[in-house]
Amino acid sequence: MNGLYDEFRVALHSVWNRRWLALAVAWGFCLLGWLVVALIPNSYESKARVFVEMQSILSDKVGIESRDRKKNMDRVQETLASTINLEKVVRGTDLNLSVSSDRELAGKVEMLRKNIEVKSEKDNLFEITAKASASNLSDAENAILSREIVQKMIDIFVEENLSGDRDETTQTLKFLDAQLATREKALQEAEQKRVQFETENLGLLPGVGSISQRIEASRAELSQIESQLGSASSSLAALNGQLSGTPATIATPGFSAGNSGGARGQLAQAQGRLASARARGWTDSHPDIIAMKSEITALRAQVAAQPKGSGSSGFRTPNPAYSSLQSMRAERQASVAALQARKNAIQADMAQLASKQSLEPGVAAEMARINRDYDVLKTQYDKMLQDREQIKLRGQVESETDSIKFKVIDPPSSPRSPAAPNRPLLLAMVLFVGLGSGVGAAFAMGQLQTSYPTSAKLEKASGLPVIGSVSQILTSGERVIRQKKMRLFYSAGGALVGVFALLMVVEFIQRGMVA
Repeated sequence: MNGLYDEFRVALHSVWNRRWLALAVAWGFCLLGWLVVALIPNSYESKARVFVEMQSILSDKVGIESRDRKKNMDRVQETLASTINLEKVVRGTDLNLSVSSDRELAGKVEMLRKNIEVKSEKDNLFEITAKASASNLSDAENAILSREIVQKMIDIFVEENLSGDRDETTQTLKFLDAQLATREKALQEAEQKRVQFETENLGLLPGVGSISQRIEASRAELSQIESQLGSASSSLAALNGQLSGTPATIATPGFSAGNSGGARGQLAQAQGRLASARARGWTDSHPDIIAMKSEITALRAQVAAQPKGSGSSGFRTPNPAYSSLQSMRAERQASVAALQARKNAIQADMAQLASKQSLEPGVAAEMARINRDYDVLKTQYDKMLQDREQIKLRGQVESETDSIKFKVIDPPSSPRSPAAPNRPLLLAMVLFVGLGSGVGAAFAMGQLQTSYPTSAKLEKASGLPVIGSVSQILTSGERVIRQKKMRLFYSAGGALVGVFALLMVVEFIQRGMVA
């Protein structure tokens, strides 16, 4: 422990003997360090905090989810310090006074990019910090400039969320309107093409009125016509048979003919009634037909019993039953002819439709392709129209209902002291480092010399015993000179501390002037 104490005393004595060297080095280092500190420009910092309130009542109803709004806020935060926005800051503040070219503008933008910071403290709370240290401006002007930069950033922050969304919505709506006009024109052309194709191929298209359906309808009608024609032909044949068995004239007896002539007339009338009944479609099992046949049988027996040659005084007249059967035959013949003509017409139509039926698959395929293209265009048009209305509604909700509200919690602060550098601390550090460098220089110089501060070191170095040592003896004149040198030394050291104090006073005065 005594050895360590001795070493400390030796080092302190070595430095004290070279105190002027230590003082000179301290002065030189302090002057140089203080000069460097004085050349560092003051940087003033302004801060502001902005609270963003996101409404979710109406926004959620129109499809604006919270994650979409959060994504928009993140996008604004990331792009707030973009080159375009920083150019707006330069143009809107006093920085524009020193800008005369695009190169200087780019330099100011880069400087702002390094000195502006936007960070999110919470989900809805943002802090904007800006520093100003322009060398061509005074401290007071830099303090004002930092506050202006923060205020301009807040304005841009609001503008990017309000007018930015409106501009984006407007541009999107313009794009959709142009696309809708194009789709509408294409849709109209597709509609005209479909109508024209349907008009040109009306009978070949599938659905109601197609060739297949028309052929089926013709076949059903032909079957019905053939059935009616068969019935009419059978009725005409039966009528012809009845007409062949009916005499065209009948004998009319004179007034002296007696009962036998009356029997012949009654027979003719009965036969006429029977023919008329059969013409009406009555069958042999009909009671009236049976009664008529019985009457005719009885009358024929009476006529057969009448003597031949009797009734010669009578004359012949047209048979009314024969005339009725002829008119009915003409009617049946006309009906059969009409049915036959209709049958021929249907068969001709079916033959024509059958010749066209081979074209029906190609026409149907082409119609399906036209309908498919039309449906695709219609679906795209309806979807785009729905998207346009939804975007329009969302834009109105965001711009007219203030879906995002901004509130400045802490307005841009007006700095009263520079944020950097901490000049008082730097001045004090230069002083202490200067004193330390002076002491270090004096100690190093003492180590380089070959003298021995104590007899023990001399004995250790030489290996010989040291009998004694002689202390320094000063005369009165030397003491006076030493005292003058000590006063000068203390004055120089005090002056160093005084310069430090003066610099500190000047620094606080300058800060007071900024405030």
